[in-house]
Amino acid sequence: MRVTWMLFITTVFVLVLTVFNVHAQVLRLDSDNPHYLNYKGDPIILITSAEHYGAVLNMDFDYDKYLETMHAQDMNYTRIFMGNYVEADQSHGISANTLGPAPGRFITPWKRTEIPGGYTGDFKWDLDEWNPDYFTRLKNFIAKAEALDIIVELTFFCATYNDEIWERHAFNPNNIVNEIGELSRGETNTLANPALVSYQKKLIDKVVQEVNGFPNIFYELSNEPWVDNPRKDLYLHKTIRHGQIADNWTIWAVAADENTMAWQREMAAAIVEAQSGLPNKHLIAQNYTNSKSALTEIDPNISIINFHYAWPESVYLNYGWNKPINFDESGFHGQSDSSYLDQAWRFILAGGAVFNNLDYSFYVGHEGGDGKNDAPGGGSVRLRKQLSTLKSFISEFDYINMRPDFDVVFHAPGMISHALSDREREYAIYLSGKNVGQLSLRLAQGRYSCTMIDADTGETILDKTIIVTSEIQSMEIPKDHSRVGLRVRRL
Repeated sequence: MRVTWMLFITTVFVLVLTVFNVHAQVLRLDSDNPHYLNYKGDPIILITSAEHYGAVLNMDFDYDKYLETMHAQDMNYTRIFMGNYVEADQSHGISANTLGPAPGRFITPWKRTEIPGGYTGDFKWDLDEWNPDYFTRLKNFIAKAEALDIIVELTFFCATYNDEIWERHAFNPNNIVNEIGELSRGETNTLANPALVSYQKKLIDKVVQEVNGFPNIFYELSNEPWVDNPRKDLYLHKTIRHGQIADNWTIWAVAADENTMAWQREMAAAIVEAQSGLPNKHLIAQNYTNSKSALTEIDPNISIINFHYAWPESVYLNYGWNKPINFDESGFHGQSDSSYLDQAWRFILAGGAVFNNLDYSFYVGHEGGDGKNDAPGGGSVRLRKQLSTLKSFISEFDYINMRPDFDVVFHAPGMISHALSDREREYAIYLSGKNVGQLSLRLAQGRYSCTMIDADTGETILDKTIIVTSEIQSMEIPKDHSRVGLRVRRL
């Protein structure tokens, strides 16, 4: 009897230990500082320049080569759409678009029927029938990413930007055999159509069940949910282009209206419900606005706060929520890579946890990220190397014990500064703008090592020890460097 009890206790202990180890591997909030993520027991900052979200749904895209390229170039994060939303190859002015697969090469979670019609004259989908080939491709993609230590953001839904996209959408009543009643594209991400909401929840449940065993994922409810049903959230400034006021999204931070917010709460609850009986509980992100906003409330089911085209202020304004802030998308600010490099440094040194640039050098036939693309954004081997420099820079700090620091940079004429510090031992500082060679830091008395790197080249341009005897310490920045990272450590 004693042997039996000992065997039982040992078995339970091993099972508990196994479950604990599995949970410890899963991407989660860091227990010491929930502004950051933790993966496999270590803090992690996610920095990437990645393809345009079609790696799984575009059957012609060689995701093995893509993920191997990302790993080799030190990118640790990618984002994918789940297969209900699809674009044309030329959408948004992109000449080669991974979200725009060739006719017949768009794979979705649902089976095609033999009933013709719908999307590009192809066969209609049946939302009651799952497509096993899709889930095989999805899981193979995530497994490959896990083997290469790449985190995958799974975005369930997306705003429907125009009628052309709506014609291709898997939820368009014209493209399915299921009877869901009338539905306009603006109602897709609301609770207006109960039949569609039921199918959306079934998709969530199916995906969550299929991928629960993977540690390297988190979910996002919807991409840019404010587009179809917007409300002005925060005035930014007027942007003039060619003598005219630019698009509304550059003037206002635009948020989703209450109908879409209510729908997002339902979708978040559906993810929680789907995970309730499963071993892993993956984090849920919500995409709130473009640019910046001081959020008034956060759904308790949400762990990660996503912004698009984010300003560093989006971190500062929402730091008190004690959650990771994610610069979830850039890529519409011109083809110069320097714009996205500067955005990444500013955001991460403001205390952001995640940065994602849309990299248009990745598309079918150029999964190695070496393509030339006519697109509204940039992306290149060089940019990914530069972002790797940022990733290495921040990883050398004990950033879990650091917070935004608005005092250490006393004066940097012509330059914008962002800094993190633990207020005593080490400081991480980024300076960009018109460098006139002057910098004044506010430091306690003592000896400090100062190492400065050029953010563009990764070159060390200053490495010296300083002795601080007064509150304000002046030093020179080598000129002809417009973007620099500075490490200051007390000796």
